[in-house]
Amino acid sequence: MSRTGSFIQSSVSYIIYLQFVSFVEPVQKDYFCAMKMSGFTIIKNAVLNDYPVVEAIRSVLPVVDEMIVSIGDGEDETEALIRSIGDPKIKIIHSVWDPELKKGGKVLAVETDKSKAACSPDADWLFYIQADEVIPEQYHAPIRDAALMYKDNKKVEGLLFNYLHFYGTYEYVGDSRKWYNKEIRIIRNDPGITAFRDAQGFRKGNTRLNVKQIPAWVYHYGWVKSPELMKRKLKNTGVFWHGDEAGFQEFLKTEDYFDYNDFDSLKKFLGKHPEVMKERVSKGNPAVQLDITRKKFSLKKRFLYWFEKKTGIRPFSFRNYRII
Repeated sequence: MSRTGSFIQSSVSYIIYLQFVSFVEPVQKDYFCAMKMSGFTIIKNAVLNDYPVVEAIRSVLPVVDEMIVSIGDGEDETEALIRSIGDPKIKIIHSVWDPELKKGGKVLAVETDKSKAACSPDADWLFYIQADEVIPEQYHAPIRDAALMYKDNKKVEGLLFNYLHFYGTYEYVGDSRKWYNKEIRIIRNDPGITAFRDAQGFRKGNTRLNVKQIPAWVYHYGWVKSPELMKRKLKNTGVFWHGDEAGFQEFLKTEDYFDYNDFDSLKKFLGKHPEVMKERVSKGNPAVQLDITRKKFSLKKRFLYWFEKKTGIRPFSFRNYRII
């Protein structure tokens, strides 16, 4: 090819490239700039209770524009642990938990609302993650897509996630009605929306939120610990639900060993753990032996279990939301 021909070909290629860039870049800019999402969470004594809070936070950082972490007045090095993540999106605030709130997990809702209030006022959506929950990376794009899709539809007050609850080890998950299978984790930035009961979900006053189900999952790892550590965690955190109850005071005197065999139904986990959990999972499973062939149901619950597996429908279950 002559020098002139080579020049013409290069010029044409460059013009095509400029046209391509002028088409693509505005789309990318619109996608990331037309919406703002703030993440928020609460944590206290993360080291003492071995919460996978670092993994939880890291799992949502790619999705959010900022991450509010409210650290309670604890007894360990939780703040140093959070700061070790080293991400500029993280904004730490401090809070003193009310020691008088010892019933029903109310203090968790109060603290969650404090963390929510610290989110940027110009955020469109708020992404709540608890300290033992992780978002697998394959759901990051669907989450952003759904949030962008419903951003201007004010009838949609929240986005509903599917749940998977690990139990005993990283190999087993609960598959009965005992475990909630859906919950709201993204809410509109509305001051009227507050944490409900023990902050498992949200409401607007006493009204359930209107939500859209999205194709994303939360992996809950709160029940994967050694029997000794699990029992100590239940003692340390049980005060938020049962602090003044006589039965809880007796519970505090029991041996530091949790019996994982008190379950109704489990199944084998056949999927892949999130990348942020790789280090934890690589350390191996807790020393827990479980017979997942055993099912422990009343006749009524056995029928409801069978019905759900056959139809995918979970009748008569509590729903703290309205799917629209």
